[in-house]
Amino acid sequence: MENFETLAIRTQTERSQFDEHSTPLYLTSSFVFEDAEDMRASFAEEKSKNLYSRFSNPNVKEFTDKIVKMEGAEAGYAFATGMAAIYSTFATLLNAGDHIVSCQSVFGSTHTLFTKYFPKWNIETTYFKAEDSENVEKYIKLNTKILYLETPTNPAIEILDLEFFGQIAKKHNLIFIVDNCFATPYLQLPIKYGADVVVHSATKLIDGQGRVLGGVAVGREDLIREIYLFARNTGPAMSPFNAWVLSKSLETLAIRVERHCENALKVAEFLESHPNVELTKYPFLPSHPSYEVAKKQMRLGGNIVAFEIKGGIEGGRKFLDKIKICSLSANLGDTRTIVTHPASTTHSKLTDEERNEVGITAGLVRCSVGLENVDDIIADLKQALD
Repeated sequence: MENFETLAIRTQTERSQFDEHSTPLYLTSSFVFEDAEDMRASFAEEKSKNLYSRFSNPNVKEFTDKIVKMEGAEAGYAFATGMAAIYSTFATLLNAGDHIVSCQSVFGSTHTLFTKYFPKWNIETTYFKAEDSENVEKYIKLNTKILYLETPTNPAIEILDLEFFGQIAKKHNLIFIVDNCFATPYLQLPIKYGADVVVHSATKLIDGQGRVLGGVAVGREDLIREIYLFARNTGPAMSPFNAWVLSKSLETLAIRVERHCENALKVAEFLESHPNVELTKYPFLPSHPSYEVAKKQMRLGGNIVAFEIKGGIEGGRKFLDKIKICSLSANLGDTRTIVTHPASTTHSKLTDEERNEVGITAGLVRCSVGLENVDDIIADLKQALD
């Protein structure tokens, strides 16, 4: 089995004595052992066996195994949330005195980790701008341990060249970590370009229906082993129920993402032609500054469109207040189209200066294009913009 859709559907937990066709829920906190020797050998990791659902669980394993295969990784571990995956990955791999080089345009909570919490442990982060990527080497120091980026970025929809950064990381012996949340493994495979660890918020397109929270980190076996040991002792494990839901979601990921992208491109083309829109950013619009890079490393352009409304903060407020069908929410990757005003929500903790640095202007709107009929999505956006 090598084809994406088949892996997503046919990677399953071994059937029980009941010969079920669809994987059942394993809602158990712990597992039993045959005898003292079985218990000793299991805890000594001389045999592979579930011990406790904070460590491993059949539902969580099935979900993780699917992501590992989809991403072309060696191993993985699933977390309660995307931010748990990001924090645990960094907390495992970094020591006091280490340095991170990161693209400046990152998710708000990731930025808070870098600027508020990691400095407490003498871990420093240096940002580079996406448009300054070619000069990233000047930010690398003797104590730099990790090169980190999102692509596409949230919410400015910048595209970073994975092949270029993979080569930089290898040259300087850095751990290359990529947040692949906006693209999913269906659209983009960072490991193919040299990423050592790939992280996801499974809450987004992987679930795709706005139901459960989840996160996952996959990559090199030696690194994931350390991440697993950290998580096993700190406790940010994914729940079996959420893993069961997410594993079912992966069965339709390819077909859902195809339609998301088809709708998003049509929405982006509409927005680009509207007189009240200053700027539209979507990876597969030829006007995107990194269009050629996006075409090289992505199968399709994703479901997120960013656009700048004329009239600044007031223009943005009026637009949101006039929306009828689309949801006003901070989530993304849902079946339902969602419009978000990052300056007042997801990136509100940043100063005006910090927001401007990462391309979040007062009138910027992030649109997570859903699976409704695209004519209805466009009609709602049009009446709100008009």
